[in-house]
Amino acid sequence: MLRAQRREADQLRIASKLQPSKRLETIKKYAKEQKIPIEIVEKTSLNKLANGHQGVALRVAAYPYSDIGQMLSLAKERGENPFLLLLDTLQDPQNLGSLLRSAEAVGVHGVILPHRHTATVTPAVVNVSAGASEHLLISQQNLAQAINLLKDENVWIIGLDGSNETPLLDQAKLTGSLAIVVGSEGEGMRKLVRESCDLLVRIPMHGQIESLNAAVAGSVVLYLASQGRKASSTH
Repeated sequence: MLRAQRREADQLRIASKLQPSKRLETIKKYAKEQKIPIEIVEKTSLNKLANGHQGVALRVAAYPYSDIGQMLSLAKERGENPFLLLLDTLQDPQNLGSLLRSAEAVGVHGVILPHRHTATVTPAVVNVSAGASEHLLISQQNLAQAINLLKDENVWIIGLDGSNETPLLDQAKLTGSLAIVVGSEGEGMRKLVRESCDLLVRIPMHGQIESLNAAVAGSVVLYLASQGRKASSTH
């Protein structure tokens, strides 16, 4: 978060008796460079703020959500076709954080969340994403409208669906301008979002379980799409 400098920060709290480490020294260095006050506190006071804090807590402003225009501009700046991830009412912060981490790792230009009934970028999500949320452009808006806007920009919309009637993922051409849509953990994509997709795909399952959870399934598709885009750009 300190490295990304996406948000204003006004206080860094560090637990007393925290073991010295290279990571801790790096955090202190960034804080001093950005003139952020450092306070040494009892570990119990950090426990009241969050679980899994690892002895360090940074007080920052609210997450700065972006818009689709910024995402498309980022793709243009990089000289790449747009590559986006849309998450339809994903509920679990753990799944959201994991997908944000995957999205950042494969070079996604932006992630779009709906306005309501969804996990958002909370401290828990930031933690699970290993800070990837701070390096991503994330937007909240009506997903059906976002899909229509992306279609106007010639972005191909691919929805991840678990139905047995859905074509297998390996039959899809994952190249060019893409937006991958992942539905909620229990219900999948909502009807309007599902019907707005250009193509629905499912991941072939060869083991005894019937499906993967949303974060794993979405990460698999993101990785394959990333590889397909790279292969097509070299030809």
